[in-house]
Amino acid sequence: MLNFEYYTPTKVVFGKGTEKRAGELARSFGASKVLVHYGGGSAKKSGLLDRVCDSLTEAGLPYVLLGGVVPNPRLGLVKEGIELCQKEGVDFLLAVGGGSVIDSAKAIGYGLYHNCDPWLFYDRKATAAGCIPIGAIPTIAAAGSEMSDSSVITNEDGWLKRGYSSDYSRCRFAIMNPELTCSLPPYQTSCGCTDILMHTMERYFSHEKHTELTDSISEALMRTVMHNAHVLMEDPQNYDARAEIMWAGSLSHNGLTGCGTAGDWASHQIEHELGGMFDVAHGAGLAAVWGSWARYVYQEEPEKFAHFAIHVMGVPADSGTAEETALAGIRAMEDFFRSINMPVSLSELGVHPTDDQIREMAQKCVFFGHRTVGGFKVLHAEDVEKIYRMAQ
Repeated sequence: MLNFEYYTPTKVVFGKGTEKRAGELARSFGASKVLVHYGGGSAKKSGLLDRVCDSLTEAGLPYVLLGGVVPNPRLGLVKEGIELCQKEGVDFLLAVGGGSVIDSAKAIGYGLYHNCDPWLFYDRKATAAGCIPIGAIPTIAAAGSEMSDSSVITNEDGWLKRGYSSDYSRCRFAIMNPELTCSLPPYQTSCGCTDILMHTMERYFSHEKHTELTDSISEALMRTVMHNAHVLMEDPQNYDARAEIMWAGSLSHNGLTGCGTAGDWASHQIEHELGGMFDVAHGAGLAAVWGSWARYVYQEEPEKFAHFAIHVMGVPADSGTAEETALAGIRAMEDFFRSINMPVSLSELGVHPTDDQIREMAQKCVFFGHRTVGGFKVLHAEDVEKIYRMAQ
């Protein structure tokens, strides 16, 4: 087991009707004027935005609104948010929506705190020294951004999708009402479940030994998500299943499932370029590339994949050699993705990149030769290209 730091400062308020405590919580963390940041029309139509704003008013907190966040959130709106906050004297950001909204708020927080273009951080040209305080009310169980140190932004200039992680951006509080996810379309629910699984698998597939407790937590989390994803396929309004998945989403990405491991993250980096170039749903993009990544790297330690196959996917322990069991586990995960209507190839995702586009994505993935990706197997541009081609 590696040395590790586990830091989870976010206050979680979980359960039905908890969004009505938004004003009380924002004030308790020092807010005097709030930017309410949200996505499309669903927050308005559902009445959620009104309930949140009423709560702020009851707490004596003035606020301004900024909607329009889209999946793969854009740098342009982030900059608009920074200008609005500077004009209005905002000192607290409240993200109401999915992971894209929370990520957009984090980028606004960086830019507002430093009075600069936040792309400097995502482009690795500067290191954050702070972030304006943020609270989150997630409406999708997926990204886990409400408890993570991470955010991902897309720069329209070159359609570069980049992530940045800093403890400064961790939310002060996360209000988590599973009821808010009950109206999600099945496709979004499935994308969310996939993202949660991938956040866990990215940490799980690592070469460190003697991580039994961390691995067991990860395995239980993955089994829980897969079981309840199937429940929601049949009963989308099932509160208990929504609650299990919402809590799993936070725990999958707050660092718990990575304690003592190095992690991999290649699948996320490979998908980021798909999202940047083709604007695909993040969860669906991950499902489309994971099987190809797994087949490309599993021979680095087939025993780890075999353990996953047995303890997560239910593959019989006597299925053959470690290599045979590992491949059976990869197939079983792809079968799960299919069972919740997720793609397992680029063509099923609806993406048909040209050779030039594959090369471009591979080069962007490794920052044009300035980095490698992956930890289970270190990948260079030529490896990433091969995985994209395998995934077609």
